[in-house]
Amino acid sequence: MGQPAAVLSAETLNWEQHFAWAGAGDFLDRAARFLRPLGDDPLREAHAPFSDYDLSGDRPAEPARALRPAAVLAAIAPRPDGLSLVLTRRADHLAKHAGQVAFPGGRVEATDASPAHAALREAQEEIGLDPAKVQLLGYGPLYETVTGFLVAPVVGLIDPSAQFRLDAGEVAELFEVALDSALDPRRHLLHETLWNGRVRRYYSIPTPQHFLWGATAGMIRGLARQLYGGESEAT
Repeated sequence: MGQPAAVLSAETLNWEQHFAWAGAGDFLDRAARFLRPLGDDPLREAHAPFSDYDLSGDRPAEPARALRPAAVLAAIAPRPDGLSLVLTRRADHLAKHAGQVAFPGGRVEATDASPAHAALREAQEEIGLDPAKVQLLGYGPLYETVTGFLVAPVVGLIDPSAQFRLDAGEVAELFEVALDSALDPRRHLLHETLWNGRVRRYYSIPTPQHFLWGATAGMIRGLARQLYGGESEAT
C-alpha cells in the first residue's frame, strides 16, 4: 500500500482534546502512572485494544486466526532539545514491508523471557543498541496487525551515550523524531485508500524525513491515548 489518494477530515475524539505536552518530566511521570508494568505479560491477552482494523470495522472474529506474538521497542532518547523517538526505515530489498518506517522489533521467540526481552534482543540485532543502555519504562497497549501479529510495544529510555550499529540486511536507516510532535494527535492525518478490493483507512504521522503510517503510526497513537487520555473519557 503506497501513499494514499485521499486525506480525510477526522472528527476530534474526546481524548485528543485533552492532549497537552508538558515536557519530559511530565511524560516520564505519565509513563510511570499509565504504562503497563514490566512484570506483566500483555501477550497472554487474546484481544488488542488497537489494530489495523479499527477504522474499517472488519477485524476477523476471534478466534478466527492464531495471532503470532511480536514485540517492538519504542526507544526514547534524551537530546539537548528534548525527547526523541527512535525509528528505523526497513531495508529496500526485504520481501515484506520494504522501505517502511518501523520500530525495532520482531517475533517473540520461545527462548525470550518476556516480550520486553524480545524487543531488546531485536533492537540489539537490528540497530546494535546495547540492552544495558536501555531503561525500560513499561508496556504500551497491544496492537493487532492485518498481517496477523499481536504486537507488544515496550517503552524504553535510552542512555544519551548509546551507540547504534545498523544491520544492513534489515535496516536501511535510523532516524529520530521529536516525541512531542509524534504523540500530538492534532498532527495525525487520516487516510483512505483501496487495498485488496476494500476501502482501507489508516493514520499517518508527518515527519521531516519519511512517511510514517500504518501499524507504527497506530502504535504511537495508542501510546498517546494511554498516556494522555487516562484522565479523560477516551472515545
